[in-house]
Amino acid sequence: MGAQQTGVDNIANNLANANTTGFKKQSVVFHDLLYESVQAGAEGEAGSGIEPSSLQIGHGATAISTVRTFTQGGLTQTGNSLDLAVKGEGFLQVLRPDGSLAYTRDGTLALDADGNIVTQTGLQVEPGISVPPEAIEIHISQDGLLSARLQGEPDPVDLGQFELAQFANPSGLLPLGGNLFEQSQTSGEPTIGSPGEEGLGVLVQGFLESSNVDVVQEMVNLITAQRAYEINSKMISASDEMLQTTNNLKR
Repeated sequence: MGAQQTGVDNIANNLANANTTGFKKQSVVFHDLLYESVQAGAEGEAGSGIEPSSLQIGHGATAISTVRTFTQGGLTQTGNSLDLAVKGEGFLQVLRPDGSLAYTRDGTLALDADGNIVTQTGLQVEPGISVPPEAIEIHISQDGLLSARLQGEPDPVDLGQFELAQFANPSGLLPLGGNLFEQSQTSGEPTIGSPGEEGLGVLVQGFLESSNVDVVQEMVNLITAQRAYEINSKMISASDEMLQTTNNLKR
């Protein structure tokens, strides 16, 4: 019952983030617990050797880990020139207050008071790119080159280059909340490159990546987990009734 409750909690988190930009769904991995050898394989008839099977009783299941699925989410058009969707593999890099880097698929970007490109929580995107106040039109190419047309200037000016980080095992990244991930030993070291190079995805301006949660499938998983929880509860009740019957026989 505890294992099924963990599964329900995970499904609830997936459903809660069905509309979270760049969210990647998780699934729970279960393992069976230790087995009790009630009776070992015994000798059969003369000359037949040892019976190939024994009597073993398992002790249920437990949740051992969660696995995050980094499949591509759908792209939603916003029309905002600073909204970016990563189409393919890769993460945007952001600088945290302690100077360390975090990684995100959420491309909802904005400008701070100094013209720096930041996330909605104010974290600066790395490498740092500043947009001058006289910029009247911003363009971001698929390979991450940011250019802007300045007031009074006929030709656009290159302002900077977005870079993406790629991991050998993105499922090993540690979720920090706020649509951010942190590097871990399991994820490996990041490979940094320009969008569209070395297997990295491309950037799509004016779009955001939706969550990859399939609401219908999550509801099916919820019903399955709920039914398994109920059946386990009935098994406990049935076992208790059987023990009561046994006690009554002794009387």
